[in-house]
Formats: sequence, C-alpha cells, structure tokens
Amino acid sequence: MSKRSTRRSFLREQGAAGAALMVWGASSAPARETAASTVNVGVIGTGNRARQLMDQLPSPGRIIAIADCYEEHLKQTLREKKKSWATYGDYRQMLDQEKLDAVIVATTDHGRSLPCIHACQAGLDVYAEKPLTAYVKEGREIVKAARQNQRVFQVGTQQRTMELNRYCCEVVRTGGIGDLKVVQAVNYTGPTIYKGLPQEPIPVGDNWDMWCGPAPLRPFNNRLQFGWMRWRAYSGGEMTNWGAHGIDQIQSALGKSLTGPRELWPVTEGLNGKVSMRYEDGPEVRFELEGGPMGGAIFVGEKAKIEINRNKYTTNPVDFLKDAPDPAVREKWEGPGWTAAPHLQNWLDCIHSRQEPNADVEIGHRSVTVCHLLNITRELGRKLTWNPDREQFENDDEANQLLDRPRRKGYELPVV
Repeated sequence: MSKRSTRRSFLREQGAAGAALMVWGASSAPARETAASTVNVGVIGTGNRARQLMDQLPSPGRIIAIADCYEEHLKQTLREKKKSWATYGDYRQMLDQEKLDAVIVATTDHGRSLPCIHACQAGLDVYAEKPLTAYVKEGREIVKAARQNQRVFQVGTQQRTMELNRYCCEVVRTGGIGDLKVVQAVNYTGPTIYKGLPQEPIPVGDNWDMWCGPAPLRPFNNRLQFGWMRWRAYSGGEMTNWGAHGIDQIQSALGKSLTGPRELWPVTEGLNGKVSMRYEDGPEVRFELEGGPMGGAIFVGEKAKIEINRNKYTTNPVDFLKDAPDPAVREKWEGPGWTAAPHLQNWLDCIHSRQEPNADVEIGHRSVTVCHLLNITRELGRKLTWNPDREQFENDDEANQLLDRPRRKGYELPVV
C-alpha cells in the first residue's frame, strides 16, 4: 500500500480560525501493490450526504476517522453507524494525525475548497461532493492543487459513471441523433441575497466561526446553518445543486467536458429568469423547462430527440436506440440515498491504478463553472462573452469581479 513520502512541513497561524493552518509538501503515490489493498479514508463533514456516502463506500475503502466543526454531528454519526471512529472538530488535525490515504469531502458548498486543497497538499486522494465550488476562482485553485500533488480526485457527479447516462451522452456526442438543433434544460433556480436572520444562541460544541469559514461571520441562526443553500454567500441555489448534474451531462453529451460556452444571455428578467448559452460551435442551450430532466436535458437532433435524465432516458421515436445497455444495469443505481457506490468504486480503482476517474476534478470544475456563469448572467441581466481558455469574461470588468469573492481573514485560499 502506498505511503505518503512527506507529512506536515510547517505550521502557520490561522488568524481568525484560532488554530494552526497546516501545509504539507507534495508527494506522488505510486500504484498500489494489489487491488485488494485497504484505502484508509477520512470523512470531512458528517451531514446527511456524508452519512449516505459512508454507508455506500465499497471495499477496499475503510473509514478510520471523521471530522466536523459541529460536535453533535460527530456524536450522531457514531451513534447512527455504531462505530468508534476517531473524531476531530478540526479536519486539519485529522489530516495531520491520522494515517490516511484518502478523504471524502462532504461539507457545505462554501466550506469545500480549503479541505480539498489541504487534502491534496497532504498527499491524499479526494472524493469531493458536488457542487465542487461556490464560485469560479476557487475551482481553478483546487485543480492546481490536485495536479501539482498528483492526486486522484473524483467529483461526486455520479451520473458520469452510470452506464445509461454514459451511453446516451456518447450517442449525442458522436452524432447518433444527427446534427443538433437545440438543447432544452431545466430552468434551475438561483440563490437569493442574504438579508439577515435573528441571532440565536450557538449550540454547545458548534464551532460557528469555522462553519462560516471564508464567508462573512454572521450571527448564528439555525435556519442559516441548515438552510444555507438558498443564499448566494454559501451556494448557487438549485443552479449549482441539481444543475451540477444536469449541466455536467450537457457538457459530456456535447463533447465540451474540458471547456465551456462562449456566449450567455438572459431570456427573461430576474435572478430566476430563463437563460441561454452557446458554445463555440453547436446549438443553443436553453434553460427554460419548468419541469423535466433535473439530471440532464433534452437533445433535439435532426434524426431523433433524446431526453437524458438520471439513470434513464426516453427517445422520440421510442425505439430509436437499438444497442442501449441492458436496462438491468439500472438496478445497482436504484435505492435510497442517491446511490453512488459504483462511482466511489471507480474512485477507489483509480487510487490503485493512478488513472483519472470518470468525474475528474477538471471535469467537475468546468461543469460547475457553467452553473456559476449562468447565475452571473442572471445577476447582471445582459449578454456576456466567456473565454473558456482564460476563464475570464471578454472586456467586462464588472462580470469578472463576480468570478471571485472576498474571503475572511484566516480562510484565504493557499498559494498553490
């Protein structure tokens, strides 16, 4: 089993976090000796999605420690799972003290970038839940950290591993339904601007400063801690939640997984208005459906129309696809907990082989970047021109300022 060649290289005071910020030297793990080698895993964030992933982690993955800034979450997790894993209120201590090979990062959206980067710097492989980021700039920094430290980094867009989704995206990508006329996607709702909530007592064992992380240190309120996804400072709303899946499928089907659109424009007004976009080549992609394939889109071609959704598809004509995978492959993806076990298995397999996983970090970054761009288009209410190579808007300082956000002292992005 591979061992990291370096551990902590130095400590630096964390400022507002009130703890030491650990930075590790890079290491490159060789391929593991056998496919059966145990992968010691730490979990960062122990909320609902994290617990689902704990239940689904296949062998040879083995959880040995968990971290969460809310002590009650840690206790609840141990009780629910009937485990005696080591627990940490600060994930950085877990990274420094435990003999880990990999981590699962299932924090809030706004708190995800630093654990991902620190884990890469610690020489660990990473499985990060989606959406990967809360804004565009931090995504590129995560990719840099993964590449510089030669990490296997899987993003939790499990549809990249689902057989039916992979097949359907390939059909569209290789011209199987003919030249595309238009792509129709769900009009995913965006976030709102936080306008304040009444202050409530901070629960015992809840490190509220760490939970706020890079976001503003606002008064504690239970609705904020457990309903954070609705506000822009913490998330991108449904546009980055379900949109991370649906837009990822659009990118895959159009063969644009490693790039992005060139033009984006509002169709109707408002932060939840309909928007459209177009790549350098290809059809208009319209985010206009009020219902439909949350995990994909409808692709209208000259030969047929295909709707790709999570682990299923429909076509018009209905019998258009003759060589689709056996529908039985759907079974392993069905069941409670938004099944991701085969996607986790792909990650573990790649930890051994050192190959790129199905939803590599660059893919995850590029897909959620499109989500952010669409939210920015709505916010500014005008047409924007995007340069996917430079990851900048063309001749638009106001729009480019929205690619980054101020980070609270002590939670700055490390220099990667």
